[in-house]
Amino acid sequence: MSGPADRARRVLIEAPADLLLDRLGDELARDFGITEIELYQVDYRLSVLLPLGDGEPLTGPGHPAWRCFDHQEPIVASGVGWFPVGMRGERRGVLRLAPAPADSDAVDQLAAAATALGHELAAVSAGTDVYRAARRARRLTLAAEMQWELLPGRSRVRPSFSLAGQLEPAYAVRGDSFDWSDDGHRLWLSTINGTGEGVAASMLTSLATHALRNARRGGLTLADQAALADQAIYALHGGEQHLSALLMELDLASGRLTVVDAGSPRLLRLRDGEVAEQVLEKQFPLGMFEGTDYQEQHFDLRRDDRLFVVSDGVIDATGGDVRYGETALDRFLRRTGPMAPLDAVRSLIGDLRAFVAGDLIDDAVVVCLDWTGPQP
Repeated sequence: MSGPADRARRVLIEAPADLLLDRLGDELARDFGITEIELYQVDYRLSVLLPLGDGEPLTGPGHPAWRCFDHQEPIVASGVGWFPVGMRGERRGVLRLAPAPADSDAVDQLAAAATALGHELAAVSAGTDVYRAARRARRLTLAAEMQWELLPGRSRVRPSFSLAGQLEPAYAVRGDSFDWSDDGHRLWLSTINGTGEGVAASMLTSLATHALRNARRGGLTLADQAALADQAIYALHGGEQHLSALLMELDLASGRLTVVDAGSPRLLRLRDGEVAEQVLEKQFPLGMFEGTDYQEQHFDLRRDDRLFVVSDGVIDATGGDVRYGETALDRFLRRTGPMAPLDAVRSLIGDLRAFVAGDLIDDAVVVCLDWTGPQP
């Protein structure tokens, strides 16, 4: 006989894409007496939890919903339960259920149902705009819409690594981007520092990203991935347009890091509480010249090393006449040691917003990668 979580999972699989919450609510009402259900999704800026229905947005960091989101564990307060919604480290938001049972086994069952909802949201989102539209606090620019659709997600967790990335200004980003993929043995990560304005910048980044994916999926080495993307951009633009990129491949068993620096964003390492810039051999940006021969570099990571990739939009952010700069960046990165990568990325972007007193004007991308060491 299946348990409540199994029944909830089956109901979600069989539900129409736009009725996931309704069908889940009906099932939880029968099993747990739940009378109120609402999905709150985190917005593109990672700054507000937005309801799928008619509820009020949640912004306060001390709210139980945010504690649930930040710590990724159920929170029961004043008869209301908050449960993390996500999949494989990708945090989508929280599920509000009331009245919340006090029994710990029931709470665990409801947490499992919320996780099943996260998986099903990922499965159906390609075929409906219901959930994407509800995630935005304001309208995205066309370029930003293209950029967010290009991303693999915002966070990823596996036993041997954890990583996260964020784009800013979230609702108007143009050319900065990131991409990743892993096969259980290796992790590939690319970070692009885009150029240009509006849709043109987004189209250039899209071309580079798809060229890199095509090469990666074809089994090419990291240097050859860079070469193929370089050729694709040069063939279309003849050197008149190009962009900077940092390509990395991490062997998850050994911590061996392979890097190709194509005029890239900065690579910083946090080790034992100290920040150091990884010195890279700077090579030509993708698409600048015909037939560039890219060279790989190799580094060895230590267990629990943290890497940050930041574009020039972070360093060059200005508040008044003052530049954020390397000193402020290094000082802030040292403080992120206890944080999960997504929280570290969100905190850094928040610090930048506070520094400039609003959204950034220029594009900025931040990616954080933890290698936790080889796993059995």
